Amino acid sequence: MKNFWVFFYFLFLVLILVLLTPISIGQLTPSETRILFQVQKLLEYPAALQGWTNWTNFCYLPPSPSLKIVCSHRHVTELTVIGNNTSPSHSPKPASWNSIPSQQTLSEGFSIDAFFTVLTKLSNLQVLSLVSLGLWGHLPAKINRFWSLQVLNISKNFFFGEIPASIFPLKNITSLVLADNLFNGSVPDLKPLTFLQELNLGNNHLGPAFPSLGNNLVSVILRNNSLKSEIPSKFIQFDKLQKFDISYNNIVGPITSSLFSLPSIQYLNLAENQLSGALTVNMTCSDMLQFVDISHNLLTGKLPSCIGTKKSSNLTVLYTWNCLSSGQINYQNPSSHCKKEALAVKPPIQRHKLLPSMKLDLTLGIIGGIVGITVLLAVLVLVIWWKSKVNRAADNKFEGSFADKISLQGSLRPNNGARHVCRTVRLPALGLPPHQIFTLEEIEDATNNFDPSNFKGEGSQGQLYNGCLRDGSVVLVNCVKLKQKNMLPSFMQQMAVLPKLRHRHLVSVLGHCIVTYQDHPNTAASVFIVLEKISSGSLRDHLTDWRKKEILKWPERLAITIGVARGVQFLHREVAPGIFGNSFKIENILLDESLNAKIGGYNILNASENLGSIENAEKEDIYLLGVILLEIFTGRHITSASELENLKLELERGLSESVSVLRSAADPSLQGTYTYESIRTTAQITIDCLCRESSKRPSIEDVLWNLQYSIQVQEGRASTGNLGTKM
Repeated sequence: MKNFWVFFYFLFLVLILVLLTPISIGQLTPSETRILFQVQKLLEYPAALQGWTNWTNFCYLPPSPSLKIVCSHRHVTELTVIGNNTSPSHSPKPASWNSIPSQQTLSEGFSIDAFFTVLTKLSNLQVLSLVSLGLWGHLPAKINRFWSLQVLNISKNFFFGEIPASIFPLKNITSLVLADNLFNGSVPDLKPLTFLQELNLGNNHLGPAFPSLGNNLVSVILRNNSLKSEIPSKFIQFDKLQKFDISYNNIVGPITSSLFSLPSIQYLNLAENQLSGALTVNMTCSDMLQFVDISHNLLTGKLPSCIGTKKSSNLTVLYTWNCLSSGQINYQNPSSHCKKEALAVKPPIQRHKLLPSMKLDLTLGIIGGIVGITVLLAVLVLVIWWKSKVNRAADNKFEGSFADKISLQGSLRPNNGARHVCRTVRLPALGLPPHQIFTLEEIEDATNNFDPSNFKGEGSQGQLYNGCLRDGSVVLVNCVKLKQKNMLPSFMQQMAVLPKLRHRHLVSVLGHCIVTYQDHPNTAASVFIVLEKISSGSLRDHLTDWRKKEILKWPERLAITIGVARGVQFLHREVAPGIFGNSFKIENILLDESLNAKIGGYNILNASENLGSIENAEKEDIYLLGVILLEIFTGRHITSASELENLKLELERGLSESVSVLRSAADPSLQGTYTYESIRTTAQITIDCLCRESSKRPSIEDVLWNLQYSIQVQEGRASTGNLGTKM
């Protein structure tokens, strides 16, 4: 009898606990539970969804960086799943719809239509984020079944084709992020999405027309697409706009001054387009403005005073490589360049309808044009045939003097001062947060109070610690000690440059912290520099590990050398004051998951004030770059000056004596992946960088130009399938 009452009491407590559990979040309906298991299966069991069982209470799963499920009234209202699949912009080669499925996507048996058929049964979803999961296919029209959806993020997948117009019924949508996919074609009219505040379509192939948008947007990111139109004048009505990024497109025409004075604008990036004309000198800028990038366009005239002479630590302005007559004139193109290029990209003028009297002339003109083009094509075919015959003969013989063998390269190298380096590849978005001034407490929190387990080693300028910021970002913290009396104006000027040290081919600076002791001027001050962390290893690791080395064939190594050269060019030319005297070495060249080169260990905290020392430091950087090029070319770990000299002499003999010597100097694992012309150009610029007389070493522009030529001739031969001269 006693046992009966004990059991009854226990049962009563269980019943009370069940009744007290809020039914809105206690458990899902059986149907939605089944749907989640179906989603797990259709996504081919990603790491974020591992460990689910029939006993899993999805509404009580602790949120993690890769999975978040929120429930309300027994329904899923938020589903966030973040995988670890590579996205198109981080793939080793640019992906396209006809190369899918691939190793970066879900399997061939995956059906995007079947997946969304199941997913849309979660009809109460308000937030849906499916990131880096390898999803591929056309975005189904049935997406409009998410009648409650407010946030949609399907970035870093492999969706292709046009964005469906069925996105219109999503009337409640406030955030639409379709970045880093393979979408192409025109963007549907998004004005009906009246609640839309955030739009991110970056890193796709959308265009050529500018999308039609509503004026309630706060953030618009369209960078790295195929837009070729002018900036619509309607943007002057976007009073809420804070961030506007249309960089790395082919936008033409003038820049309306109203963009700079929008009441809420903070971030304005118009770089790497074909924008032309002069900015209004006396235009006004918004007090909210923090960042402006108008570099690499065709702008002329003077910088407006509000961005050219405004002294504000809160405003960063980048304007190099235009044709401006004020500011950093050394980093501008000649005015003739912008006039010529602007004419070449001038948008076509709409013609009036032809009059009947003009039709006959037009017909005769077309016929004459066709005949003329036919003749020209015939001549062109003959010329190509003749040139290919000559090239084959030259490539197979390799006879003659040393001067004859390098005459082609010598003629291709442009004159100093008249060079315009081609930008063959558009850089993707860095995806980095704004530069941050950290507190000492935040630095200590990130490194767990400088726990010894986080100590990474001694860097070129201080101690390195692994760290983790409060938002979950994994970083490196460089701790530098210096006497306060050594904090000269040049050092403080260099500290002002820190927010600008962001580039695709640099280990970028995320923020910093300066700790000084006013009462103890002789006490060492501390500077903590927070850097992005690249965890895929160094170029040295890839060249010494035979498994990784197999990935680095000649085209990949050329891409890496160009990346390193672009990083050096950024440090030398696009930062003011320039950063020279860097300890460039192959161990400090890091490779991310897509083999993109990033320079680490560069000279962040030193600025030379002596012109002579700057020139010497610049040429020393070129020499060290030559050492890296030599190691990439030969695949060997150079450990001494004598070994370096021997390898250099071997390259010189290969260029002057025979192809077999140059072939023996190249890394054997590159066999059959290069053309003679490509490696000859690379070998010659490597030798030039290692010249004993520093004054005869090339500029970084020379180096970059020759490397770009090298990859162009390599790709030219590869695209024709003719590597007859590969060795």
